[in-house]
Amino acid sequence: MSRLGKKPIELPAGVEVSVANGVFTAKGPKGELTQAISSDITVAIEEKQIVLTKQGETRQSSANHGLYRSLIANMIEGVSKGFTKDLILEGVGYRVTATGKKLSFSLGFCHPIDYFLNPEVKATIDGNTKLKLECHDKQVLGQVAAEIRSLRKPEPYKGK
Repeated sequence: MSRLGKKPIELPAGVEVSVANGVFTAKGPKGELTQAISSDITVAIEEKQIVLTKQGETRQSSANHGLYRSLIANMIEGVSKGFTKDLILEGVGYRVTATGKKLSFSLGFCHPIDYFLNPEVKATIDGNTKLKLECHDKQVLGQVAAEIRSLRKPEPYKGK
C-alpha cells in the first residue's frame, strides 16, 4: 500500500489544473505541463487539493499510485515556483561563457565544448565557474544538468 499516494496535494494560488481523457494538465505563472495518467489511477480535483485513488489492489497499481502522486506534485511545484540546479566547475582553467542559448565550456581540452540549451531551460552565470539552471519541468532540468556534467566526468577521488 502506498503511503505517499494517499497524501493529498495542496493547490497554490494561481495554478489551474484539469483532467481530461487520462491526461493531467497544470498551468501556472511559470508555464504549462501535461502528464498522461495510467487507467488504474483516478485523479479527483477538490477545492484546494488533488486526491489520487487507485482502482485495484495489484502491486503495479500501488506503485503507480505513489509514482503519479509524485509526478503531479512536481508539476504543480514547477508551474508555481520552478526548479533550479547550481553547477560549479572545479578545475584549473575551467570556465563557462554564455551567448544566447549556447554555453561554451573550457574543460581542459584543446578546444572549447559548445552545448546548446533546451529552449525551456534558462541559464545564468556567476563569475566564470558557477552555472545556475532554471526550468519549470523537473525532468528536463535534471536531463540538461546530467548532460552538462557528462561533458567532463568528475575526478573519482576528490569529486572535482
